[in-house]
Amino acid sequence: MLSRKKTGLIIVDIQGKLARTVHHSQMLISNCGKLIAGARALDLPIVLLEQNPEKLGRTVEELSVHLDGIHPIPKFTFNACDAPDFLEAINSLNVDSWLVCGIEAHICVYQTAKGLADLGFKVELVSDCVSSRLSSNVQLGIDRLKKSGVEITGLEMCLYELVKDCREPEFKEILSLIR
Repeated sequence: MLSRKKTGLIIVDIQGKLARTVHHSQMLISNCGKLIAGARALDLPIVLLEQNPEKLGRTVEELSVHLDGIHPIPKFTFNACDAPDFLEAINSLNVDSWLVCGIEAHICVYQTAKGLADLGFKVELVSDCVSSRLSSNVQLGIDRLKKSGVEITGLEMCLYELVKDCREPEFKEILSLIR
């Protein structure tokens, strides 16, 4: 089970034109916005990644409005674990479990989630918060991660797992995100 004291969120490359061309892009962006808002309500650490931002653009506005004070970590490797700034960021946080969302499911999301698992972190892929240009590649990324030991979760499932109790003060905010 996820623990809010030991869980963080990694947002992978939801940026520029690519974010608008992935499969079900509007749903992806909407779900990721809810996930980010839920993570903020639960006070989870958030790490934001941007792949080659000078070429691909910045994180889409619909998400960046939820990310005040969080500076993106630029990367050029597909596996963020190969980027020293990313490793420094995740190692500076008191987190042993990571929720992962973003694009593309079969490239940067896959390689980063697998890299985190290989480093000994517990990783849960938020399946309705990932996408790729082709739907078949979304499923490929999810299947490969599942086979490599990464847990698969969903937006609603992980937020309710983290809030744990309907009497928690954050529950109403989480409920409003889901409904």
